[in-house]
Amino acid sequence: MSLIQTTGRLRYAVPLLLIVALAACSKDEAAAPAATPAAAPAAPPPPAVSAQVQAMDADALREAATKALRENRIYAPGGDNAMEYYLALRDKLPNDPGVSSALTDLMPYTLIAAEQSIAREEFTEAQRLSAIIEKADPKAPALPRLQQSIAASQQAVAQRAVTDEAAKTKAAEDARLKEQQRLTQVAEQQRATEAAAAQQLVQQQEAARAEAARQETERQAAAQREAAERQAAAARAAVPAAAAQAQSLRAVSTPAPRYPPEALRSGTSGEVLVEITVGTDGSVTNARVVRANPARVFDREALNAVRRWRFEPVDAPVTTRRTIGFSPG
Repeated sequence: MSLIQTTGRLRYAVPLLLIVALAACSKDEAAAPAATPAAAPAAPPPPAVSAQVQAMDADALREAATKALRENRIYAPGGDNAMEYYLALRDKLPNDPGVSSALTDLMPYTLIAAEQSIAREEFTEAQRLSAIIEKADPKAPALPRLQQSIAASQQAVAQRAVTDEAAKTKAAEDARLKEQQRLTQVAEQQRATEAAAAQQLVQQQEAARAEAARQETERQAAAQREAAERQAAAARAAVPAAAAQAQSLRAVSTPAPRYPPEALRSGTSGEVLVEITVGTDGSVTNARVVRANPARVFDREALNAVRRWRFEPVDAPVTTRRTIGFSPG
């Protein structure tokens, strides 16, 4: 069957499938628990079309798009939804009217889903859907409003967090001042009746202040531990993806760096840890020194060397780190 026949039949089936899909998606989104507000996304949103989808051929994309519609996967999950399949198919068949028509039909539902994600403060998902809409139609009338809404909502969440923290701080300070006032009154009453009671009250006040300081120290330590755990979790989550990307690199040419004459004469050895970004054509598009021992001795030659390195082409830019050793022996 030709693509025109397939997309022609699909165009008649799309409205019914979309009605069912929208109802199912709306129920799922209504049942989903509210996301924890975040001041900013943890990581940049994924591309509008995943690399796996881009790598599929036209027949596979057409079949996957039809199946995704049948299973109510209009715009989610990322990497396995009808919008991404049709966008990739349009890249391969830009003049196919059926594909363009299907994207036009699906756009309103993707826009609604993006607005619902903003309402739930799921900004990473909202940005992913916004990227899909922008790729489908960069001049879509609703796109500027959607992007502005994402930015405004993120700012509102951040401001709310600041306001809440300020309110908590003020309440704690008010409680502390009130407690101090109460203790002072008690102390004054006790001093008027008995010197021993006044001394005991002073000791109680000192103990209360020490306890408050201890609790504050514990609170700060707990906050620092929590922040460190979050950073460690983020680092652990990033390691597998970074390692997988680095393993996909295959070197074609890695010329050794030139040994600095001054270091060679003095017999100085060392190493430089560099971070490089390899473009899709296999060339090094960016390089920087992460750590050097000794500092600023071998940095320039290390960077000059890695910028000449070449790798086999990759589907998407890859950032990795390599250690370059320098030994006069």
